[in-house]
Amino acid sequence: MRFFERCRGYVEGVENNRTALMEVEKFKHGEEMEGVRRRVAERLGLPPQRLTPDLLEAAFFLCSYELSIKSVHSPWCFLFDEDDAKVLEYQSDLKQYWKRSHGHVITGLSSCPLFHHVFRTLDKAGRPRRSTDALPEPASILIGHAETLLPLLSLLGLYKDKTPPTAANYNSQHGRSFRTSRIVPYAANLLLVLYDCQRGPRLQMLINESPVRFPGLKEDAPLYREVRATYRHLLDGCDFYRECEGRPSRGPNTEL
Repeated sequence: MRFFERCRGYVEGVENNRTALMEVEKFKHGEEMEGVRRRVAERLGLPPQRLTPDLLEAAFFLCSYELSIKSVHSPWCFLFDEDDAKVLEYQSDLKQYWKRSHGHVITGLSSCPLFHHVFRTLDKAGRPRRSTDALPEPASILIGHAETLLPLLSLLGLYKDKTPPTAANYNSQHGRSFRTSRIVPYAANLLLVLYDCQRGPRLQMLINESPVRFPGLKEDAPLYREVRATYRHLLDGCDFYRECEGRPSRGPNTEL
């Protein structure tokens, strides 16, 4: 569940690479954040240069944490208006996009071990069995963090907007689907439900208890074989050792 710590390509190429989050750094010192700094400084009666982007982010997190955890309108929230909050939310999304999601291909590929585990579990549950065979386990439950879930969702092709968020396109990103406050809130979850149907097993995906369609498929619960066909390129590849370490593959997932 902490595959990203063992993926050398991710650790060296993203986690420890100062240029990997260049878009975030540009935005921190850009026009939109400068506007937030100026307005907050005015409310506090301070010179703007006393407020750094990191201090503004910390104040915004205090506001959001107290609101979400304690359900109170924190005094920290009075520092910001709605436009300020949207800018700071975008900065947070920008960081997660370029660090934990679609910004770098290796981030999604680092979740290959979890991806294959999920499909091996589904393969086993959906395999035809005789009446004398034991029933499959009713559920497989894995527990991790947002750092676990975001790369897997990215690998599955979810929440990938046509135009990636950058430091320069804030004004065109208001309708973006990549919003981490909705994708990975507290107690975020990914649920895959396999149904035993007449034409064969069907698979439904729910994210935070809401149905989400697999990319390119038009049904909420498509045939499982159609889902496998959609991800065939990953089932036959997505090898952790090759993608993360540059080492020879251990072979594809050949089940079903």
